[in-house]
Amino acid sequence: MRKLKSAILGPGNIGMDLMYKIMSRGKNIELKLVSGIVAGSRGLALARENGFETSLDGVESILADPEIRVVFECTSAKAHLANAPRYEEAGKVAIDLTPAAVGPYVVPAVNLEQHVGGVNFNMVTCGGQATVPVVAAVNAVTPVEYAEIVATLSSKSAGPGTRANIDEFTETTADAVVSVGGAKKGKAVIILNPAEPPLLMRNTVYCKVQNPERIARISAQVGLMVEKVKQYVPGYRLRLGPELDGDRVIMMVEVEGEGSYLPKYSGNLDIITATALATAEEVAARILHSCPQNRGEW
Repeated sequence: MRKLKSAILGPGNIGMDLMYKIMSRGKNIELKLVSGIVAGSRGLALARENGFETSLDGVESILADPEIRVVFECTSAKAHLANAPRYEEAGKVAIDLTPAAVGPYVVPAVNLEQHVGGVNFNMVTCGGQATVPVVAAVNAVTPVEYAEIVATLSSKSAGPGTRANIDEFTETTADAVVSVGGAKKGKAVIILNPAEPPLLMRNTVYCKVQNPERIARISAQVGLMVEKVKQYVPGYRLRLGPELDGDRVIMMVEVEGEGSYLPKYSGNLDIITATALATAEEVAARILHSCPQNRGEW
């Protein structure tokens, strides 16, 4: 079976967790190259140990390889802002795991079908992937006037990239709650919890709704949405609600990581890598389906 060749830019925790997911789950995607800029990187060493090409030339090594069609950006929002137009010019599809918000916000359970033909896919944030689906589910039953999400992560699971992008995290997540989730207004808060032992990622969602009497239908719709997300994020689950407090619907979703590379408490990193791979698989399936079988072209 043919697969599209891909590259990971940024061999940190997110990039390495993604590498292991591609190795175990990749159906339409295969990893060819892991690239970074830091000599002695543990991630690059792991990539080599697993048989993948590596480079210290960063984005340049990816742009120079015509075989690579899909790029997973695992660096920073600032880096992707610079790299995105270069990927497009080179004919490569970008799956952006930073909160750069260059391409459309993509939450697979909600809107992937609308954007599957694109060239730049923004994975929003870990908090956005965890909470936007349930906001969208509530909004499908009754208009959401205001949605607020509070993402609580273990401090140990927040690496330098996450900490450097906290402002972008809150802004991008709040934007996605509105543009994808359907709320008229949105707000996002991130909390880094230093508790020991580390806690799983938990996300509290508050939705002020027009028709709170529809709570039974809301509960059913949220349940269906949780099952859709679990198809590509197995550790995703509803821990609380939906519960009604006046005209507010309150829910809590928890994400447990798979533990293939990062500890299971790092659900915040697991959900973004699982979502990125799910998106790339759908994009690759479309490209492979449209490729004539008698040509070696992609």
